[in-house]
Amino acid sequence: MEETPLVKGELVSDQTCISNKEMIHELQLKGYGEIEKEKLFLKSFESLYLLYSEKLILHKGKRTINFDDLMNICQKNDSETLTKFLIYRDLKTRGYVVKDGFGFGSDFRVYERGQFGEKGAKFLIFGLNEGQQEKMGALQKKIEQITQMGKEPVIAVIERRGEVIYYKINRMNFYENKSGLEEQSQL
Repeated sequence: MEETPLVKGELVSDQTCISNKEMIHELQLKGYGEIEKEKLFLKSFESLYLLYSEKLILHKGKRTINFDDLMNICQKNDSETLTKFLIYRDLKTRGYVVKDGFGFGSDFRVYERGQFGEKGAKFLIFGLNEGQQEKMGALQKKIEQITQMGKEPVIAVIERRGEVIYYKINRMNFYENKSGLEEQSQL
């Protein structure tokens, strides 16, 4: 696990606000959060990861917020919070810098190891829970949009046990099987 010093943050809605300038700099170098008005705001999955790793002390007023408290708060706003956390945690433990996705149904942008800050993200990842259905047309459209941007689309499937399996996907074409349909109608 990467060496991140202990961070103190304040919960604002479902994001963590970091005010300490040294902590902001340290976290930014590792790809965490977004700067807004000289403060660093962490997404819920980033905060959950740091709480899980025991690298964050989170407060809301005088109350200390633990991992379970934050998970409950976040799941009220986003039912996919656990899915995003599991993928984020897996990618971070593998040494990747991970940022929030930017549309096309993607959950995350993932940078090649050692490339954060130098090059754009190489992969766009979107998560699915095992057994979750996705329409092929929607999936095909996402893949086309991602590849047109010069990124590699990856599906992260979360098994029922919480293990994450990654599938790198390419453009696909589906053609209607008209001859098969004609044969069936003649029977």
